[in-house]
Amino acid sequence: MKEQPSIDVNPMGNIKAGKATVAEALDYFGVTETLLRKVLAAALEQGGDYADLFFEHTYSNRIILMDGKVNRCASNIDFGVGVRVLYGEQSGYAYVEGVEPEEMLKAARMAARIASSGQPGQVAPLREMALPKSRYAVLSPWEEVSIKAKIPFLEELNHRIFSLDPRVIQVDGSLADTTTHILFCNSEGVLYYDYRPMAELSANCVMQHEGVVERGYASEAFRMGFEMLTQERLEALAHEAVRQTKQLFGATKPKGGEMPVVMGAGSSGILLHEAIGHAFEADFNRKRTSIFCDQLGKKICHESINVVDDGTIPFNRGAVNFDDEGVEGQKTYLVTNGVLTSYMHDRISARCYGIAPTGNGRRDSFRSMPIPRMRATYMESGQCTEEEIIASVKQGIYVDNFTNGQVQIGAGDFTFFVKSGYMIENGRLTQPVKNINIIGNGPQALADITLVANNSKNDNSVWACGKEGQTCPVTCGMPSVLVSRLTVGGE
Repeated sequence: MKEQPSIDVNPMGNIKAGKATVAEALDYFGVTETLLRKVLAAALEQGGDYADLFFEHTYSNRIILMDGKVNRCASNIDFGVGVRVLYGEQSGYAYVEGVEPEEMLKAARMAARIASSGQPGQVAPLREMALPKSRYAVLSPWEEVSIKAKIPFLEELNHRIFSLDPRVIQVDGSLADTTTHILFCNSEGVLYYDYRPMAELSANCVMQHEGVVERGYASEAFRMGFEMLTQERLEALAHEAVRQTKQLFGATKPKGGEMPVVMGAGSSGILLHEAIGHAFEADFNRKRTSIFCDQLGKKICHESINVVDDGTIPFNRGAVNFDDEGVEGQKTYLVTNGVLTSYMHDRISARCYGIAPTGNGRRDSFRSMPIPRMRATYMESGQCTEEEIIASVKQGIYVDNFTNGQVQIGAGDFTFFVKSGYMIENGRLTQPVKNINIIGNGPQALADITLVANNSKNDNSVWACGKEGQTCPVTCGMPSVLVSRLTVGGE
């Protein structure tokens, strides 16, 4: 466990979960508006265009169940502030693990070294930014819940999985909770406080049948407090873990080759996220490394397709009240009726394109600069049913459970590993398949979607997105779709 910095920061303090004022947050972090303006002024004393301060206090806990017992736990505390200075398209960044005034001023002047005009930048009067209602208001804060109170939920999950199928031989469960306090201000006068909860519940299921061992996994993650742990959620997670595992018995590798692929609703959104979503992030387009860098305003796929990146879904893993550079979370249409209508912007890229940022500036902690990142990225529903899509395929494959993959952002080429699915023969799902690869090109796959079902849903699993060494929580989703041709790596 990492020791808490030597500063009077009480996790209970006078901060009420999600209900604190900025004045209370200033007191919580042990700073004043006068000090914030002083540090911002130091950051701009060499002539930067813009500066911001990102204060963070995060404490997280995890308990793990193995062999029927909760026998491992871990906790971590992180605390500090990051200082960023922008000068044209250049960025300067420094951070300190504390809030001592002299250390913050030193970090500010270090970040300021990118600027060279010698004319100090201006710091506007700070004004509190507030939303009418938090997108992740907590009923029962995790910081008020003991480890002892959490253990029965993992034990019950373990019991439910074992009770659903006699072939279950092992269950590993995990419950993680994180509470983050954010205080942000910038030289434009933006000042806000955000309380960000996160909870993750997961289960690995191992089953054995006639000497064959198969493994499945299910998880759920939300920006919620202790109220997330309900009997209904435990029951659903247990059923999903068992369903995914037993589906693998009797499954085979199909014959490989190019064929139509029906992608099931929900978790197939990971392909949308990886193979297409990253290419819509504005930094890749600003630097002209994305294949979509010259496609803005052009038709890139069927007119029935709408792709959204959304930071406004209540309690969603990718939801943000404000992003990590002071921009309110919003819903952004990336593709509208088949036309590429927007990239995902942070402040730097928005300035380059001459538009407002879209609330996609995110970072994994105060140690990193914000960059354009996805939040909840999904495709909206179409007009037909999944059954109609499957019935339209004479010979192909249905996939519904993706794991890892590799993507080249520039060219858009991808390879994804598919844990499970089914053969489609004469318009019907037949033989289960497993352990195959889906190979293709993201933009081409998007263009080759010919049918979109009316069953769009987000997969609320524990998805985390990595980029430039940073990790952020995200959500992905889509309806069932027909991709007219993809390469399937099989026998």
